[in-house]
Amino acid sequence: MLTISGIRVGFYVVLFLFSLVLLGLTADRLHYTLHLPAFDPLNDGRDFYDPIVAELLVSSILAMLWSCYSIHNIHRGYEYGLATSFAGEILGLFILFVMWLVGAAIATSFWGALEWCRDFWQCRILTALVAFAWMGWAIVFVLLVMSAMFAIANRAWRDPMHGRYDNRASMFSNRRY
Repeated sequence: MLTISGIRVGFYVVLFLFSLVLLGLTADRLHYTLHLPAFDPLNDGRDFYDPIVAELLVSSILAMLWSCYSIHNIHRGYEYGLATSFAGEILGLFILFVMWLVGAAIATSFWGALEWCRDFWQCRILTALVAFAWMGWAIVFVLLVMSAMFAIANRAWRDPMHGRYDNRASMFSNRRY
């Protein structure tokens, strides 16, 4: 039987995988733009980097770390105060939400319509980069809404994010019914 914690762990696994793919795509793009061949038509062969690619790289790394942290906390049932509470989870997810939204929106404004250059490897990389940025943002959004709805419905803002409660066994038995 599925529980809300199991569903959230599944979404965190998907977020980790999307972040891993985005990490690879951004690393490939950074490597290409920082090591341009001498006669490359892009930027007249001079090395450069796109700041939004660096932002997406940081977003993917933070999302991978946050996913591992959250999966571990939910699975192990840790109860260490605000850092492992629903309020802490929602705060962390909100920061990721803003970072992924800004990265995906700016990347879309730069590389949203690259159909004309599908024959080139870097155009396909950029198209995939934009797609995975939006898919990662969608997963973060679903996690944020799911956790917020659970916290609101159960008045569990300061309760542990694992979502399993036994008030006699928990350090956080401050729940009011």
